[in-house]
Amino acid sequence: MTCGTVYLVGAGPGDPDLLTVKGRRLLAEADAIVYDSLVSRETLELAGPRCELVFAGKKGGGFCHPQEEIEETLVRLALEGKTVVRLKGGDPFIFGRGGEEATALRAAGIPYEIVPGVTSALAAAAYAGIPLTHRAHSSSVILLTGHEDPSKPGTSVRWEDYAKLKGTLCIYMGVRNLPTITRRLEQAGLAAGTPAAIVQSATTEGHRTVLGTLGTIAALAASKGVEAPAMVIIGEVAAFSEKLAWFDPARLSEVAR
Repeated sequence: MTCGTVYLVGAGPGDPDLLTVKGRRLLAEADAIVYDSLVSRETLELAGPRCELVFAGKKGGGFCHPQEEIEETLVRLALEGKTVVRLKGGDPFIFGRGGEEATALRAAGIPYEIVPGVTSALAAAAYAGIPLTHRAHSSSVILLTGHEDPSKPGTSVRWEDYAKLKGTLCIYMGVRNLPTITRRLEQAGLAAGTPAAIVQSATTEGHRTVLGTLGTIAALAASKGVEAPAMVIIGEVAAFSEKLAWFDPARLSEVAR
């Protein structure tokens, strides 16, 4: 039997309209789709009627399929001769462990392709009216993970270094550790009054934006019950959301009816 191909496809931030044309085509052609927790139901509905759907969800604090098990599933399905889409929220190579999966596929001799997707930082900022770069306020964007515990020895994220860069910080998976992250940034010299925003469930019906400052955003997130998935944006450009925010999630609900 001829070995199948695995496509590591970025599903984007949630709204299926933000899926790439190639990604949409591959969903319709796939024999099997191995998908994440963050992939929307509407996106999965783009699959063909005979497509096998395999849940491989990962969510902080909840059930998690081991990474090795996911990689073994991709290899097995491809060896069965199937066209496989590994559908990942956002972009597969930005905090999506796509590099690990591509490495496993290469080691097993499985042909694969990478199909980029709109990563959460770009989508969350755009839908909240936050220009991540602005010639008067920010000439750099830094993508960081907040999933680690920043207070433990040996963390790979040196928050103190990023306090000095004067760019826009986009923190993935940072809600749980936000008090520690903001404290360390402030202690390293980033002003407490620096604008900050959290965008929850960007581009979907659950989309909402919480605005504050470096000194207040952690407490605001707790008081307003912000939950994952959420993107934290810290920098002068976050203040633009007050006047440039345009997305109304209620419109999605009306369309769905």
